[in-house]
Amino acid sequence: MSSTFGQVFRIHTFGESHGGGVGVIIDGCPPRIAVSQEQIQHELDRRRPGQSEIVTPRKEADTAEILSGLQDGVTLGSPIAIVVRNTDQRPGAYDEMAVKYRPSHADYTYDAKYGIRSASGGGRASARETIGRVAAAAVARQVLDSLHPGIEVLAWVKSIQELTADVDPEAITAETIESNIVRTGDPAMAEPMIARIKAIRSDGNSVGGVIECVIRNCPAGLGEPIFDKLEADLAKAMLSLPATKGFEIGSGFSGTLLTGREHNDAFRMIDGKVRTLTNRSGGIQGGISNGETILFRVAFKPTATIMSNQETVTSDGENTELQGRGRHDACVLPRAVPIVEAMATLVLTDHLLRQHAIQPIS
Repeated sequence: MSSTFGQVFRIHTFGESHGGGVGVIIDGCPPRIAVSQEQIQHELDRRRPGQSEIVTPRKEADTAEILSGLQDGVTLGSPIAIVVRNTDQRPGAYDEMAVKYRPSHADYTYDAKYGIRSASGGGRASARETIGRVAAAAVARQVLDSLHPGIEVLAWVKSIQELTADVDPEAITAETIESNIVRTGDPAMAEPMIARIKAIRSDGNSVGGVIECVIRNCPAGLGEPIFDKLEADLAKAMLSLPATKGFEIGSGFSGTLLTGREHNDAFRMIDGKVRTLTNRSGGIQGGISNGETILFRVAFKPTATIMSNQETVTSDGENTELQGRGRHDACVLPRAVPIVEAMATLVLTDHLLRQHAIQPIS
């Protein structure tokens, strides 16, 4: 069950980084939804390795094969199975790591939990597992477009270390984000961020940062109090991603510096709708969307596998040293942007279908 996510629109991912392939089974997708395989492939291409000079050079086409659940491009209502074959595995690069734990990686904790692990590429702990999430979200995106057109989900690199982008969440476009290989929403920060990643990689090191995500035109009423609040499910979705270490929404931690009078979002009737004059709540109040823009941020740590000597221990309990090998991102953020969008889309689709079970969305 640890590989299953969602209540109504439910996904189950499978596969290891250097196994035969990875993929997803989607259950609960409504019938008679037109699904474009090209759209699924487009999102996988945004996530795949080898797409630019600042990401891992592993060469994978990440071609999606739809095995079930569709007929003539339309969903049947039955489970949808999508698989992506691994074609550029190099398990030999991980021979040393099979007996030596990588610091801050999941090697030791998987051994502690299961007594066995897939050492090549980190197995299920690899970011390659997210292929299934991105493929499922591409289907979910098409469900959203069918049931509630107009919802937008856009993410961008907000910062890499202290380098911070200046982005207007209400004006940012997908074209601006995709116009640079680092996927920042501030073109002026693209070259400094790229230069930082290159410098860190040449030193055999890694670097982290923050991804910001906006959800525009989300209807009011999504979210399930008490334990399935919309921001709680968004937080779980984001913190389930590899290398994530923090989540905040709306004013986030900076809101603790304000008083209630300063922080509260005043209500007014505007064009016949209940609106707020400010949006420090980040579009969610009481765990339920209020119709305003949803804005959140996700912190990503530096990549755990680095090409420098580090102190560690072996699976036999001996002190030793390890230098990372294989092909790894020096910074995961550029490739994590479509993954953050994917997880937000999965949460929205699941909650939209749950709300449809209560009352039609207006």
